[in-house]
Amino acid sequence: MEKLASGSQQIGNITKYFRTAMKYYLIAGEASGDLHASNLIRELKVLDANARIRAWGGDLMQAQGAELVKHYRDLAFMGFAEVLANLRVILGNLRFCKQDILSFNPDAVILIDYPGFNLRIAKFLHKHNIPVIYYISPQVWAWKQSRVRTIRKVVDKMLVILPFEKDFYDRHGIKVEFVGHPLLDALPEISSEPEMETGDHPLIALLPGSRKQEIKAVLPIMLKIIPRFPEANFAIAGVSSIDDEFYQNISNGYSIPVFKGQTYDLLRKASAALVTSGTATLETALIGTPEVVCYKGGTISYLIARRLVKVKYISLVNLIVNREVVKELIQHELTADAIEDELRLLLYDNIHRAKVSEAYAELCRLLGGPGASKRAAGIVFEYIIGAVNKG
Repeated sequence: MEKLASGSQQIGNITKYFRTAMKYYLIAGEASGDLHASNLIRELKVLDANARIRAWGGDLMQAQGAELVKHYRDLAFMGFAEVLANLRVILGNLRFCKQDILSFNPDAVILIDYPGFNLRIAKFLHKHNIPVIYYISPQVWAWKQSRVRTIRKVVDKMLVILPFEKDFYDRHGIKVEFVGHPLLDALPEISSEPEMETGDHPLIALLPGSRKQEIKAVLPIMLKIIPRFPEANFAIAGVSSIDDEFYQNISNGYSIPVFKGQTYDLLRKASAALVTSGTATLETALIGTPEVVCYKGGTISYLIARRLVKVKYISLVNLIVNREVVKELIQHELTADAIEDELRLLLYDNIHRAKVSEAYAELCRLLGGPGASKRAAGIVFEYIIGAVNKG
């Protein structure tokens, strides 16, 4: 296990003598970034109770006291073709963001993943001598490794949440601190199970993603397995930023409940899950639910990505453990037959389920234990105090 960054062992002394509120500007472009940024904000406010925080993100960040500039639902464009189609909107957002940052005049800007947008902002900030802290690294280890040179030049502080990311940045001569994964802090906050009676029947959770484009591509294929498991109940983990009618239109007549804002609760109750690739694959594993990873993108975007991506797996679970723990069904491999075969193993093969459970326990050990958000906040606060004192 990687040695975790300690944050600041002097935070108590610093806060004792330094009472002026700081100004923070955060940028997160999707649901997972909203979650992790909200936990970071909460911990920052423990250290800096009067902090002023302005942000691009979502409802969770706003609930922690951030002044929301733009919601991530207006920023989520997936794939090469989709980005090109919405280029004018993206460029407009970049211009507005730069102007808004200068008007706010923050002590530091904290970037959360979302590299296509955030690295452009980082270049701008570097030119204006505004400190840049990157929390949750872009996946430069997977593709676009040329971005490492940009990060070395324009990012002042890099905090990573995956153990192999520290090794990657160390090899490229970039100072980096591994703080552990913030999901280990977020998961215990599960409150209650969804109001759904399943009796003795297994529950299969469907997690088709948080963007309309990926839901359209993946959910119809997931739904095809429903007639093949008459003994099971099914439920969709929906996102609050997408209206009910959208899910109903894709469900093609299947009467399947949609639970919004209850994904973790749903996974706790589920016997297995079908999960669109992304952070949700890691969330599902940390909760302990056996899963099948599903991915299907636009043809052009997929062909380009296949040429560029430099990793063996697409799920964080397999990448961290460095072997196939969960089955990945990608593009043409994502069929109802393939899903059915793997799902039957997860539901009814006790030896297979036990192997998955053992691998999940190994995953938790590798991620470094709870406290990531607190460690990250301590490092951020200490860094900003140091920068202010130098100025």
